[in-house]
Amino acid sequence: MAEADLTQGGKVLPVTRWGTPVMHKQTEPVTEFGEELHELIRDMWATMRAAEGVGLAATQVGVGKSVFIYECPDGDERIQRGVVCNPVVTLPEGKARNLDAAEEGCLSYPGGYQSVARPDLATCTGQDAYGNDITVHGTGLLARCLQHETDHLGGTVFGDRLSARSRRQLDKKVAELAWRYPDDWPVSPKNTAAPTPDATDEA
Repeated sequence: MAEADLTQGGKVLPVTRWGTPVMHKQTEPVTEFGEELHELIRDMWATMRAAEGVGLAATQVGVGKSVFIYECPDGDERIQRGVVCNPVVTLPEGKARNLDAAEEGCLSYPGGYQSVARPDLATCTGQDAYGNDITVHGTGLLARCLQHETDHLGGTVFGDRLSARSRRQLDKKVAELAWRYPDDWPVSPKNTAAPTPDATDEA
């Protein structure tokens, strides 16, 4: 089976939210590259696309395994896609390190964005869905995506990288838009209209 086949045939799962224990723990390494992993990857593709994301870690569907997927534009606006198991990200140092401050969001904390400074280049090594060694070189948004998803697998969410003030702003925005996202989103689609207050609740 070609790796591309794993992008099809999965089922959409609810996206796990920040605060759920699996989101804040170190994942276990992938050691078996068989059908159980491939079923998880197919479900992750279905879920990421339903949620209109550019990357998704296994923790975001409630699984504590070290694997993520991505379908994301690079610095040249070319869409790159793939699977990385057991990722290790290497970032530039010294004069080669250039920080890019840009808005970042997370499917597991939907509706909120906040500026996060990250290196604009990233190299990610690991294994593909079949256990073959791979290296992914990321520029532009893909560099940010590789760092963001690898963070997830280490139990870090991007809110952990914010100042207290920026985190409060993020929390406020997410709370304001929480009505749009059902608990099982994206199994259930986003709500398009705010709920009407019940007359008995009005002062």
